[in-house]
Amino acid sequence: MRLPAFLRFFAAALAALVLALHAGWTQAAPSAETGHARASLLVHAPSGIQPGAEVWLGLRIEHQPHWHTYWLNPGDSGLPTTTAWTLPAGFTAGDIAWPTPKQLPLGPLMNYGYDGDLLLPVRLTVPPDYQGGPVPVKLRADFLICEEVCIPEFAELDTKLSPDPVSTHAALFQRAFDTAPVESPGLKAAARIENNALVIEASGLPPAYRKQPLQLFPANGGVIDHPAPLAQEWQGERLVLRAPLSSQRSDSPVSMDAVITAGHQAPGIRVGFAIAGPWPKPGATASTTAPAPGTAPAASPPPADGAGQPWLMVLAFAFLGGAILNLMPCVFPVLSLKVLGFAQHGGERKRIVAGGFAYTLGVIASFLLLAALLLALRASGEGLGWGFQLQSPAFVAALSILFTLIGFNLAGLFEFSHMLPGRILNARARNPVADDFLTGVLAVAVASPCTAPFMGAALGAALSQPAPQALSVFAALGAGMAAPYLAASLFPGLARMLPRPGPWMAHFKTFMAFPMFATVVWLLWVLGQQAGVDAVAAVLGLIVAAAFGVWALGIPTRSSAGRVAGIAAAALALGGAAAWSWPAFQYGQANAAVAEASTDWQAWSPRAVAQARQQGRPVFVDFTAAWCVTCQYNKRTTLADPALMEDFRARQVVLLRADWTRRDETITQALKELGRSGVPVYALYGKGAQQPTLLSELPSVDEVRRALSQLPAP
Repeated sequence: MRLPAFLRFFAAALAALVLALHAGWTQAAPSAETGHARASLLVHAPSGIQPGAEVWLGLRIEHQPHWHTYWLNPGDSGLPTTTAWTLPAGFTAGDIAWPTPKQLPLGPLMNYGYDGDLLLPVRLTVPPDYQGGPVPVKLRADFLICEEVCIPEFAELDTKLSPDPVSTHAALFQRAFDTAPVESPGLKAAARIENNALVIEASGLPPAYRKQPLQLFPANGGVIDHPAPLAQEWQGERLVLRAPLSSQRSDSPVSMDAVITAGHQAPGIRVGFAIAGPWPKPGATASTTAPAPGTAPAASPPPADGAGQPWLMVLAFAFLGGAILNLMPCVFPVLSLKVLGFAQHGGERKRIVAGGFAYTLGVIASFLLLAALLLALRASGEGLGWGFQLQSPAFVAALSILFTLIGFNLAGLFEFSHMLPGRILNARARNPVADDFLTGVLAVAVASPCTAPFMGAALGAALSQPAPQALSVFAALGAGMAAPYLAASLFPGLARMLPRPGPWMAHFKTFMAFPMFATVVWLLWVLGQQAGVDAVAAVLGLIVAAAFGVWALGIPTRSSAGRVAGIAAAALALGGAAAWSWPAFQYGQANAAVAEASTDWQAWSPRAVAQARQQGRPVFVDFTAAWCVTCQYNKRTTLADPALMEDFRARQVVLLRADWTRRDETITQALKELGRSGVPVYALYGKGAQQPTLLSELPSVDEVRRALSQLPAP
C-alpha cells in the first residue's frame, strides 16, 4: 500500500527537520554553558604537536556558586565525570589525571568532589607517523552537578590542534598538576580487616603529615563508611588508620588505592596497599542505599549512551504510557471521531487500513515535532516544559473555537463539505487519509499535556538526553497512543467487533458532539484561569462569530456573487469579533498566577520556600496547572481531604501552590531541578533535608500521610 504523496512529502520533511535540528544541537564548540556550569576544552602543548611531545587536553568546569561535581569515587552518592573522545587515527587520550578532591559533607553523608574552577587534565599521545597539519578533537563530557538538587548535564566540545606550541592556559594546567596526588618515595603500606574495620598501616609518610588531622579518599566506593570518623595513631614513624566498613558494603577487594591528605592541603599522597582478609559478609548492596538529601541516586540519571539501563526498556515503558493515554478524558473526544470513522467506512477494508497508518503517522510525527520544538527552544535558552502549548491563551482559545465547530458539525448544524471549494473537495476525495493524518495531529495537540502526570520523571529525563534518544522516547510514546486504533484497522477481527453501518450512525454522530462541547467547557475554564473572565467572554464572542461564519458559508448558492457574499459576511463577523476580543487577551491578567486565596494555600516562590525553611517549618509544594486534568483531580480529592489538611496544620506545614497554567520560567526551572518536565509534581521539604521528598503523580491520602510521618514532631 502506497501512502499518498502528501504524507510521503510530510514524512520526508519531518526526517529532514529532525536531522537538521540534531545537527544544530550536536554542533560543538570549544566551550558551552550546560545549565549550572561552563565547560571548556583546553589545550596545553608547550612544544607543539609532534611525536614524543608533551601534549595535554583539559576539561575545564567552571561551577556556579554552591554547585559541585564529583571525584573518581564520589563517596556516598553522586557520579564521577566521564569523558568520551573522538580523535584522528593513531591519537589516543589517557585517563583523567584527577586533582586531589575535597570532602563534601552533606547531612549524615560524605561525598568527594570539586567546586569552583576545576580543570581535569588528560594526556594526549601523538602517533609516531604524525606528519603535521591540524588535528580535530571532539569531546563528550558527562557530569552530575549538585547543590540542593542534582542534575545530569553534558557538554559536546571540539577544537583543532595546530602543530605550533600552545601554552595559553599554562597556569590552569600547572595548578591542576600541582594539586594532583603525588607519590611519596619510600612509602610502604599494608591493610587488614579487623573488628569490622579496614586497618591501614603506612610508613614513610612525610614529616609534615605527623600530628595533622588526616583525610582518606579511597578509590573504591563500596568499602568503608565514608562519613565515619577516621581513627589515626602514630607509632613512631608508622601510621595506623582505622576506617569502619560500610554497612552497605558491596566490594571485597584484595587491594586498594587511596589518597591521603593532611588537613585540607593539596596535593595528597597516593598510596596503594594489599588487604589481608577474610572479609566479613557484605551488607546490603550499594544499589539499595537510599538517596541522599541534596543528591541523586547513582541510577537516577539515564545514561547518556543508553548502556547503563537498557534503552529498549525505556522505550517499552514509553509505548505503554502512550497506550494508556487513550483513556485520558482529554483524548476521548478526538478518539471518538476515529470510532465514528470506523463505522462510516465499515466495509471499505483498504480505506480503514490506510486511515490507520495515516492516523499513526500523524500522531508520531506530531509528538516528534513537539519534542523537537521543545528541545530546540531549550537549546536556545527558552524555559519550556512538556504541554507548553496549553500555556498559551491564544492556543487554548483556538482549540475552543475548533472543538465548538466540530461539535456543531457532529450535531448536524452545518456540513463542512458545503463550505469547501470544489478544488479542496476533489483533493480530499483523492487523498481521504489526509483527514486521518490531521486527526492524529489534533489528538496530540490536545493530549500531550496529559502525558506528564503519568510520565513526568521519564519525560524530564528524556528531555535531558541527546536529541536522538530524546526523540526516540517521544516516538515510542506516539506509537503507543496510536497502537489501539492501528491494531483495529489492521486486524479485521477487532474491526468486526464494531457495529455495522446503519440508521444508528446518525444518532451516534449527534451524541459525539457532547464530548466536544464538554471539552470546550474545560478549555474555557482553563482560559479563565489564564487570562480572566474577559478573555472567556471574548472567546465566546469569537465562537458566535465563527458559527455565524460557517452558517453563512454553508448557505446553498449557485452564483459567484452569493459565494462572495457569504465569504464577506463570515470575514466581517470574524474580523469584528477578533478586534473586539483582542484587548481581553492583551491586557487580561492570569487569575491563577496568584495561588487560591485561602487560609491554607499560599503562592509559591523560591523566596517563600526559603523563608519557611529558615523558620524551621516543613514545606509542601503543589506544582499544578489549570489545563492538567490530573492536577485538578488531585486538588479536589487527596489535597482536599479534611483529615489530611488537619495533619498539615498539626505539623505546621507551609502549603505552597506553584501554578504553571501560564508560562512561568521560575516554575519551569524549579521543575527542571526536580528532574521533571511537566505537572503535577508534589514535593515535601523536611526541616533539615536539602532535597525534597517527591510523591507520586496520583498520591493517595495514605501516601501523603506516610511522607508526613517521616517529619520530626513540631
